[in-house]
Amino acid sequence: MRTEDRKAALNAYKERTVEGGIYAVRCVASGEVWVGGAPDLSKIQNRLWFTLRQGTNTHRSLQSTWNAHGAEAFSFEIVERLDAEEIGYVRDRVMRERLIQWAEQLRAVRI
Repeated sequence: MRTEDRKAALNAYKERTVEGGIYAVRCVASGEVWVGGAPDLSKIQNRLWFTLRQGTNTHRSLQSTWNAHGAEAFSFEIVERLDAEEIGYVRDRVMRERLIQWAEQLRAVRI
């Protein structure tokens, strides 16, 4: 890779907008739902699926359901995107509040 291309790619990565929000993981085989919040929604599914495939996910109910039904039984969806303009601690508080609301609304386990 040329130096100019590498610098352009690095600058593009630094300038990208990071979207935080609430996501849901569903198992169609069991009907179970888990909800979580992430400061960067673009990366959370990869991280979850990796830990689940490795058998190292810290949420026991999610991991055991994954082990029982396999990856094909699961889906991932973003249920709410949060305003990126808010200050970090405000965004964290809003994310916690919205996570509680989504867990109640979807009758889901918070992760």
